[in-house]
Amino acid sequence: VPDAGIVDDLGLDRGKVITVVRPPPETSEYHAPNDVYAATVRRLADADGEVQAVIIPRTREQGEAARALDAPNLLIPERAIDAQSLIACADLVVSAGGTMNREAVALGTPVYTTFSGRMGGVDEVLIHEGRLRVLEDPAELVLSKRTDPVGVLNPRDPGFLVDSVLGADAVYP
Repeated sequence: VPDAGIVDDLGLDRGKVITVVRPPPETSEYHAPNDVYAATVRRLADADGEVQAVIIPRTREQGEAARALDAPNLLIPERAIDAQSLIACADLVVSAGGTMNREAVALGTPVYTTFSGRMGGVDEVLIHEGRLRVLEDPAELVLSKRTDPVGVLNPRDPGFLVDSVLGADAVYP
């Protein structure tokens, strides 16, 4: 269950569009550089009155680059945070990472990917289904409050997996 207290812990304004941003995996061999991430962060910084963006950097340099913009509506946490709860409570996620994108889809949060390398199979399916959108131009980013409730969209019964592995007649606590 997502902890909505993360919004208050970070001092975010629930009246603004809360956006979670994950930079590209610049240190990974599979990373293909593009300018979409940087342009997106600039767009969010310019939307100061309506947006608060939490940037979760992968490297110290990415955090420093975001801080250098000196935009009051860009928050770069100084410590580890409950990112999954933040994603669940956010209005929007923009990420160049597969895991965070997939978490956003599972939690019902609108999500755009800025990843420019070869997409994984799961991502290709999510894009085809319209559950993950490829962001090629930051102007296309829809900055609005979400209307769907917070939480997992289609929770699964873990008993199904246990029955599949152990057999339907297995006894477990």
